[in-house]
Amino acid sequence: MSYDNTLALVRQAAETGKITSTAQKNIAAWLTEPRYSEYAGQVAEMVESGQWQTLDDVFWTVIPFGTGGRRGRMYPVGSNAINDRTIGESAQGLADYVKEQLGADGNLSCALAYDTRHRSEHFARLCAEIMVASGFRVFFLQGYRSTPELSFCVRYKNASCGIMVTASHNPPSDNAVKAYWSTGGQLLPPHDKGVIDRVMSVNAIERVPFDTAVADGRIEICQDEVDPKYVAAVVEQSIPGPRDLKVIYSPLHGVGASAVLPVLEAAGFKDVELFSLHAKPDGDFPNVPGHVSNPENPQVFDTMIAHGSHNGADLAVATDPDCDRIGCAAPLTMAKGSPWLTLTGNEIGALLAEYMCESRKAAGRLSPQNFIVKTLVTTELTRRIGDSYGVKTFGDNLVGFKWIAGVIDREGADKFLYGTEESHGYMAGNYNRDKDGGLATMLLCELAAKLKSQKKTLHQKLDDLFWQHGVHIERTVSVQMPGSEGMLRMNEVMAQFRAAPPKTLAGSPVVQVRDYFDQTVILPGGGKQPLDGPKGDLVILDLALEGNYVAIRPSGTEPKIKLYMFTYEPPEQLANLEDAKQMLDQRLLAMEADMRAFAGV
Repeated sequence: MSYDNTLALVRQAAETGKITSTAQKNIAAWLTEPRYSEYAGQVAEMVESGQWQTLDDVFWTVIPFGTGGRRGRMYPVGSNAINDRTIGESAQGLADYVKEQLGADGNLSCALAYDTRHRSEHFARLCAEIMVASGFRVFFLQGYRSTPELSFCVRYKNASCGIMVTASHNPPSDNAVKAYWSTGGQLLPPHDKGVIDRVMSVNAIERVPFDTAVADGRIEICQDEVDPKYVAAVVEQSIPGPRDLKVIYSPLHGVGASAVLPVLEAAGFKDVELFSLHAKPDGDFPNVPGHVSNPENPQVFDTMIAHGSHNGADLAVATDPDCDRIGCAAPLTMAKGSPWLTLTGNEIGALLAEYMCESRKAAGRLSPQNFIVKTLVTTELTRRIGDSYGVKTFGDNLVGFKWIAGVIDREGADKFLYGTEESHGYMAGNYNRDKDGGLATMLLCELAAKLKSQKKTLHQKLDDLFWQHGVHIERTVSVQMPGSEGMLRMNEVMAQFRAAPPKTLAGSPVVQVRDYFDQTVILPGGGKQPLDGPKGDLVILDLALEGNYVAIRPSGTEPKIKLYMFTYEPPEQLANLEDAKQMLDQRLLAMEADMRAFAGV
């Protein structure tokens, strides 16, 4: 079918500024290229009815297949949307690259799972059909399952790769695929770029009907086999100790109940309440603030805290929709009627680092060869805890748990102790290669029960760590920058921090700028030195005050800039802990104000 008149309307829209030039190019491709023929009619209808804003939104760019996968807003058509075509390209590109690396005649296989989001099962079945058509056997986890169980399944089944259909904590409008290598970790160099190149060059997408492949054994429905093995692998990381703890658990309408509840039961926790308001699997996330199921958000816990305070609970834990991250809230003290507060990802991470080190040492299983892994934007309190126990910390890692997984394989899984990142992700053990909300919940409950037996809460234990290692208060701020204008603005902001960074922040001089993209250290006089570290789009500004710094980076999964602020008061300078906390809180507010003013955000 000829779309000459439709193409003329598209050209006119670009000339009059109704759509961007890149949208014009991509719309034309979807109207004329054979690979998009099944979508051309719908695109033409949108053009002819003048839906220019929507057309620009879904066509202004090609949604990137990043180093972990593809994530974005769902829409039936569009190069910048999650739909059958863009998901299909992702699966086909992954299949093509794995075949190229392992050989088309090899014993190829792929593990697949999906979360509770709208169309997640549809996209998972689509991916399975494409992998089968490419010669892969598919291990399919039917029903809602967690991302860490998918990672485990890849390793347990010795699969060549894995696909998880989830958009994590994004809004209900979004979905995504995460791609996994045979290690059970997300794609690392050189495989990340190799897969991206193949995804972006996909032409034809071949499929085998799902039911046909199930019937002939090319798709193996395997959750009944994998579920108990995964739970057992998590519980192997359990540490003996008290189990007297009243816990409220929320899956935030996601998959978490499939992992957390059986893990806690097997680990010996009997007084666990599934929070009814968030219990139903629902891709609309109806009962959480803003319909965004992010356990980093303290407001997620408001109703849980009210319920827990009334019912005498000791701890409230929530996992994000694909159950790879956790958040928590706990009473400040053991006193009846004590107020509750949430803990940040850095605070949870530091508490678990202390718990892992202390428990291993008590059991006589801690050595200087053991190591902790964290990212560059994760609190240095974790490193200081590791140092106090004589274990190594590898902290020179970009944001993303795949880098933590890579260090484990590089340095030796037998010596790996614990991994943590500020965005509420934690892992231990050798059973998978991704952060695990089920494991983290179990360890946190163990720690809380142990502290309860000592008449302490998580918050009081954190204060103990502050007295020992200094007060560490951090804050992360996300600045949304959607659309084509947002992408340009993100690039401008990052360029501004590189070319002419601020001279002071919160009244403290900036003594150096670490640019991880150019891999240089920029000194106040303008001089530069080589930066020994990973290459990535991250800038860190170090202040004259010891241990105080800020970092800025564009998100790899959402259209936003992330600002990270770190404050520190050394232990030898502490006289009053609450006064120190308040001083650092004020410093954080000043840092944020200065960063926003400088960047114009």
